[in-house]
Amino acid sequence: MTTPSLAGTPTPGQTMFRTVLVANRGEIACRVIRTLRALGIRSVAVYSDADAGARHVREADTAVRIGPAAATESYLKIEAIIDACRKAGVEAVHPGYGFLSENADFARALDQAGITFIGPGIDALDVMGDKIRSKNHVAGYGVPVVPGVAEPGMTDEQLVAAAAAVGFPLLIKPSAGGGGKGMHVVERAADLPATLATARRVAASAFGDDTLFLERLVSTPRHIEVQVLADHHGNVIHLGERECSLQRRHQKVIEEAPSPLLESHPEGAAIRARIGEAACNAARSVNYSGAGTVEFLVSDDSPDEFYFMEMNTRLQVEHPVTEMVTGVDLVEWQVRIAAGQELTVRQADVELHGHAVEARVYAEVPEKNFLPSTGTVLLLQELPGPRQRPSAPERTEVAAARGRVRVDSSLIEGLELSSSYDPMISKVIAWGRDRNDALDTLDEALSGYTALGVHTNVEYLRLLINDGDVRAGRLDTGLIGRRMPELAFRRAGAFEFVAAALFAAELERQNIPLPPAGPWQRQDGWRVGRAAPRRISIGTPDGGVATVAVSGLEVPEGFARGPEPIQASVQVDGGTVRRASLSLASRSSLRLELDGEAREYSLAPVYTGPAGPTWTNPLPGAPSELFLSHEGWSCRLELLTREARLERVLAAIQREEGAADPAVRSPMPGTVVAVPVSDGDTVATGQVLVSVEAMKMEHQLLAPLEGTVHLSIRPGDLVKADQVLATIHPLADTNTPNDPNGEGA
Repeated sequence: MTTPSLAGTPTPGQTMFRTVLVANRGEIACRVIRTLRALGIRSVAVYSDADAGARHVREADTAVRIGPAAATESYLKIEAIIDACRKAGVEAVHPGYGFLSENADFARALDQAGITFIGPGIDALDVMGDKIRSKNHVAGYGVPVVPGVAEPGMTDEQLVAAAAAVGFPLLIKPSAGGGGKGMHVVERAADLPATLATARRVAASAFGDDTLFLERLVSTPRHIEVQVLADHHGNVIHLGERECSLQRRHQKVIEEAPSPLLESHPEGAAIRARIGEAACNAARSVNYSGAGTVEFLVSDDSPDEFYFMEMNTRLQVEHPVTEMVTGVDLVEWQVRIAAGQELTVRQADVELHGHAVEARVYAEVPEKNFLPSTGTVLLLQELPGPRQRPSAPERTEVAAARGRVRVDSSLIEGLELSSSYDPMISKVIAWGRDRNDALDTLDEALSGYTALGVHTNVEYLRLLINDGDVRAGRLDTGLIGRRMPELAFRRAGAFEFVAAALFAAELERQNIPLPPAGPWQRQDGWRVGRAAPRRISIGTPDGGVATVAVSGLEVPEGFARGPEPIQASVQVDGGTVRRASLSLASRSSLRLELDGEAREYSLAPVYTGPAGPTWTNPLPGAPSELFLSHEGWSCRLELLTREARLERVLAAIQREEGAADPAVRSPMPGTVVAVPVSDGDTVATGQVLVSVEAMKMEHQLLAPLEGTVHLSIRPGDLVKADQVLATIHPLADTNTPNDPNGEGA
């Protein structure tokens, strides 16, 4: 991706590291390893027990175990990282982003061990790594900051007392870390104490520091950040801005470069220069070195008015969009600068070419309030063109019809996603000649993105980038929140139910033995005259049941191995009889034609029998689950037994009658972080019973009805998805039917 004019070409005599440890995981670890390989540097990965089979472990030259799954015992444990450095004999450490990337104690420990930290100096980390201190620091240099309260060591009581001066609505922010973790909007003073407690827990868990500060919430702001590079020889440049206004829960979802706000403004070039110079001055104020990002809130109405938010002293998640419009490999320059080389790129060399947009792919369910999702990746297709196999993960960029597509990913087929870490699993980045081309290229890439076995936000991303305001560049940090109630998420319907039913029916048919005892023992629906329809019950994603009646099944010889379709008449839930045709294009794709309309799906069946399919035994039995994907949308369907169907039907009847389930279940795997009630307490409907943390996000579970609570867990417990955490026993009615006053007979 580096262009010749901006390449970091070393001069004779310049030194370079031989071995570098990447103190991170996931897609960023893979991204750093890719550049290290290009530079001829030996890479060392670290991994927790949960990541033993992860992609970054496979791609590194060597890997060292650092502890159990909990980040506090592995990726956040400084002693474990230092020990891994000694074992592997490394000269430098690249921290990636998150975890210890902005931790001054970590950089100090590396320095004491004689190991280079690929990042800024300790003093810069001390100042800019602390959001309170950095805000006060830049204010002293005349940089405008958002009004708020930012004093170290303030207790919850002191913050509550100071909130009146800040005003509502306000924003609670953690002093350490970043990435939107621990940030909460508070609309009313009455909600502040409880929200502060939650924010402290999340900040302590994510960053090991629960210090908080308050800022006045700026309405309809634009989030614009500037990428800077600085070396140890006094050179500081900026590489233009990125627009990161599309956020949910204060966490970026879509990022782009350059900013459409500045691109459309008559004075955009001049404003870019002023914001860029302000960012460079912030870097100079702490003798910064390496790659860093200065974030600003910019007025949508007056872009020349901007407020400093923070400086991220590390590589940003969204750095690829800058790389794609400038041609600069930021990781390469991080490594070269840390090795003492001079920055050969000058400000006059930096030009922005075209437009780039990045979409973050999360393992989550947007329509369920972005609930994190776990599971095993059964089928993976991340780039257009030939199928990307796990044996060739280095394929990360391709040319598309309108532009270029790049994918930075942590995924491989067979990977089990852990609830211990952030739910972001990959990033899809598209470049085009202009913004519309880039958005079209991104939409096309997302339509072909397939990661079956886990629920992702790909459909949600496509809805966002095709929103009218997004296409027009009318962005602000509250846009996603306002749009969310209007988004029409696709639901599984007749096409998917028929595809699952025909696929399962044919596998089942080919596995029914033909008994020699005559027709009365046959299991294939034989009877005198026409065969009875085969009724298949499909468990739908919303907990319901769809029944597909299949009759007149016509199967060509060798269906499982060839493209010839099977034919049948089908009815969904007793509706119109329709003619269906299904063919398997490959082991992972099918084509369904229903009354002349055709759709193609990627598919991943899950078998619960003794063995899955093989080439010698391609049809071991009907699957218990089937994952289907079509144009970026996916669903999970269950093939129900009679017992499972009855259970779902009864549950649906209870829901229709308005009966509340007394069992409080965890919606995902995670860790119990708080239980604000005691066993035997009387609780009210809607009262918080348990808080579960998964993928760095805290979820509060509420009482479904009034009654006495009986707990099944305690703080610190690891829980599974759908596990019962508490049960509510309704309060007994002391009144008798004959005595409305409750005095008895």
